[in-house]
Amino acid sequence: MNPFRRRHGKAPVLAMLTWVYVLWSLLPVLVAVRISFNDGKSRSAFQSPSFRWYWGDPVSSVWHDDALHTAMFNTLKLAGLTVLVATPLGVAMAIGLQRWRGKLSNAANGLMLVPIVTPEIVFGVALFLVFSQVYMGTPDGLTRQLLGHITFTVSFVVVIVRGRLAAIGTQYEEAARDLGASRWQAIRLVLLPLLSPAIFASVMVVFATSVDDFVISSFLSTGASTETVPIKIYSGARAGSTPALNALATVMLAFTLLAVALAAFVLRAISRRGGDTEMGAAGGLAGLTG
Repeated sequence: MNPFRRRHGKAPVLAMLTWVYVLWSLLPVLVAVRISFNDGKSRSAFQSPSFRWYWGDPVSSVWHDDALHTAMFNTLKLAGLTVLVATPLGVAMAIGLQRWRGKLSNAANGLMLVPIVTPEIVFGVALFLVFSQVYMGTPDGLTRQLLGHITFTVSFVVVIVRGRLAAIGTQYEEAARDLGASRWQAIRLVLLPLLSPAIFASVMVVFATSVDDFVISSFLSTGASTETVPIKIYSGARAGSTPALNALATVMLAFTLLAVALAAFVLRAISRRGGDTEMGAAGGLAGLTG
């Protein structure tokens, strides 16, 4: 039997099409990464391998260019603040929606999906109009970008955490309440340990989404002081810049891939090691009885 057919079962054609699509999607990324190691200034013709645009060039490299430093700082600062606000807010909303029973609960659950299913360009324009015509007193720049990123990413947290809530049920909370715990104690000592893998996965997804975002950040940006890496790359590409932007994109790509890989690892751990988090909940219950 053909080794490819033996490895991929009865659907070798579908497997082959999948790999062709993956390779085709990765090709532009690999080309951009390759150019970042180009010793020359051209972004199309590769001369020789070098780390010039990472730290070798004393003016334009990622290590020395203050404009690139500002873009990286703005990106990481915006992503970090988004994680700090969107994650606890999304966890609280997920718990509330999971426990809410009423005629409007289904509508509220549906509204949580609106930012996810709405085209981001539409979402960005809507945020721009809201801040420019309704909430005109909101400070420009980082504050508006932060509010936009939180609004966009909190739905991801809600969806991920609600999936975990549906899987674990309410029996642990009910057991804690039977042992005399208050509602807050049941959440803090029992429910949150059970939710920790989903919370960590949410952190990674929110971070990766915020770092990669271009549309919302650009609509709410007020200039060079609030430029993020995606905005800097886009504006530099239009101006015909050096491979330093490719190097900057490669650095941020590494951050994003690390976040996504960690999120994927934790999401797999949820399904394969569910017993570990249940042991944590059991420890919380034991603490209540002690």
